[in-house]
Amino acid sequence: MQVFDSLLQIPKEKGAGYFVLIDPDKLPVTKISDFMLKARDAGVDAVLIGGSLLISGEFEDFVNQVKINSNGIPVLLFPGGVNQISAKADALLFLSLISGREAQHLIGSQVLAAPIIHRIGIETISTAYMLIESGRPTSAQYMSGTTPIPRNKPDIAVAHALAAQYLGFKFIYLEAGSGAENSVPVELIQAVSKTVDLPLIVGGGIVSPETARKKVDAGASFVVTGTIIENSSEDGLLKKFAEAIHSRSN
Repeated sequence: MQVFDSLLQIPKEKGAGYFVLIDPDKLPVTKISDFMLKARDAGVDAVLIGGSLLISGEFEDFVNQVKINSNGIPVLLFPGGVNQISAKADALLFLSLISGREAQHLIGSQVLAAPIIHRIGIETISTAYMLIESGRPTSAQYMSGTTPIPRNKPDIAVAHALAAQYLGFKFIYLEAGSGAENSVPVELIQAVSKTVDLPLIVGGGIVSPETARKKVDAGASFVVTGTIIENSSEDGLLKKFAEAIHSRSN
């Protein structure tokens, strides 16, 4: 079974899936084993690897160590650039930043990445990436040089999501950005989920299990946390997120 097909089973079985995003520049390689063990015990459904920058220069080794310690958790690349591709992962989210109008992020980087992906043979999951206004500039917004979709304009988000569906994307990723001041609004998620048939991934600015649950109730198929996990020392936080995301509404 392909990774994409296995991911689709998660919402059917658990109500929604829980992804954790880890940044090679923020998680030391020496702490990967412990982190992945906690992720498995907490019930994390997949790990995303990627970041806006790549300062450490140890991407291949980082991905390899995550995979070695994955304990059966799918390892997905969430590339911030062509330099974040590795055959060590299970699959790659093949992103197109459809909320922007920069050709480089719509198709340019994808063309550069395509021969590399073809050569290493990694599974790709075409993903329509949509930045949503979060209250302050985020790394993704700054690095891409694109304007996010206004958070109070769900109709604009819906139009982009419909275009993604008609273009044949497999996932829609609604992203507020790493360390966002505000997460993607529930009303916007509801509007998109009621209009398109594609699974929705929602991330950015989700700082509590209760907030994560609201995203699921609004229509998110998968919820992503990143910064809150990196910055918190709270024991059991991963498990609290997983339980909130997986629990079905009555």
